[in-house]
Amino acid sequence: MISTIDMSREQIETLLESAVRFKSGEDVSKPLAGKSVALVFFNPSLRTRASMQVGIYELGGNAVVLEPGGTSWTLEHRVGQVMDGDKTEHVAEFVRVLERYCVAIGVRTFAALKDWQEERTDPVLNAFAKYASVPIINLESAMHHPCQSLADMLTIREKLGTRRKRVVLAWAWHPKPLPMAVPNSFALATAQMGEDLVIAHPPGYELDEELIESLGPNVEITNDIDAAFKGADVIYAKSWGAKQFYGNTDQDLATRAPYRAKWIVDEDKMARTNDAIFMHCLPVRRNVIVTDGVIDSPASVVIDEAENRLHVQKAILASLLGG
Repeated sequence: MISTIDMSREQIETLLESAVRFKSGEDVSKPLAGKSVALVFFNPSLRTRASMQVGIYELGGNAVVLEPGGTSWTLEHRVGQVMDGDKTEHVAEFVRVLERYCVAIGVRTFAALKDWQEERTDPVLNAFAKYASVPIINLESAMHHPCQSLADMLTIREKLGTRRKRVVLAWAWHPKPLPMAVPNSFALATAQMGEDLVIAHPPGYELDEELIESLGPNVEITNDIDAAFKGADVIYAKSWGAKQFYGNTDQDLATRAPYRAKWIVDEDKMARTNDAIFMHCLPVRRNVIVTDGVIDSPASVVIDEAENRLHVQKAILASLLGG
């Protein structure tokens, strides 16, 4: 489970249906009984870590949590490196040892926002996939966060049903550049589910070109934040950095500075929608990304969205390892 890019809508629907059964208590199976799953965290986490550990436990399994440079050795992922620096172990050995103990490996590794051309290839995640003979689960990488996007799709389905919806992915100002994984995966899954997707961002903050090309015809891209909200059924707020400024944080911050007052989800913008639900992957900076008035309103579904990470990930684990 690296991303949803190669999944059909039917495959996504099957995972969502499985998640619903786990959530309702209809499915109480223990497909991980007697099995361990490794969870490797290069970055901090609340929802991903807690939901994966709880999900593995509820499926009868055991979670082995490792933090390279903290609870395990620092890791090198590049091929052919002379390891005389600060990296102690290579992914080649790390993965092949770990899979002798565990039936799958989950990996969380963010973009460093230093080199766009390198980071868009997801080098760390793909190094794990290269050496592994057990399933690798992407717990957020430089470019994708499929567990989050599938939880998002489940939440939209629960709140608004199966009708076709106008779904807006809205860039928001943030005091520092952030990776593209969540917006990439949300845009991809929304398009795969056949929704009418609107991506609103300031000039210069385009997502990956190849990803945009893969989204199909039901996608509108706009630099007009006010127009984007009109008639929307879903507002998904998320900030991300500009790819041309990877390696130059100061230039990104200077470019985004004028957008602070305008590119925030507030009550006025939500009033233009079709009684839209408000979504965010969390953590969220209140009164920066979204006002208190919106995130604390009945329109906000961010806590339900976070809960659904648990149920979707149980469906993923059961699908990959249930046999």
